Amino acid sequence: MHIRDFIIKIISTFFYIGYLPLMPGTFASAAALFLFYLVKDNFLIYVALTVLALIAGFLVSGKAERLIGEKDARCIVIDEVAGQLLALLSLLFFRYDALYLWIGFFLFRLLDTLKPYPAGRIQHLHGSLGIMGDDIIAAFYTNIILQAALRFASCRIS
Repeated sequence: MHIRDFIIKIISTFFYIGYLPLMPGTFASAAALFLFYLVKDNFLIYVALTVLALIAGFLVSGKAERLIGEKDARCIVIDEVAGQLLALLSLLFFRYDALYLWIGFFLFRLLDTLKPYPAGRIQHLHGSLGIMGDDIIAAFYTNIILQAALRFASCRIS
């Protein structure tokens, strides 16, 4: 295996989490949740990490798909990591308790699975856009729902 292929596999499977036999996407999202905990107190690092995951995902996921020889292979989970980080971004702007973090986690996983419009259509595109696009949409919807819930909760408390 060439070093390039090795790097593509490491990044696309998020350090081989994608090769777990059960629910690799959920475990990859859980890894992103752990990253959230590690850097949530430093906005710039969190944003940089999220942008890095998004860029890395777009750069390698299409190549990984070709390398593995399967459309949107289960082991490619960098999209879940990037999506989960993006989904939780709004939490950095609110005071929240752990319940919202778990809601964000489960909501992202649910929306990533259900593929609400236009995620289902985007998923059928070839290469990195098809792999990353549906997760970005799920993250966007999760983010909006979390913001609405947090704003509603803050109005009720005031």
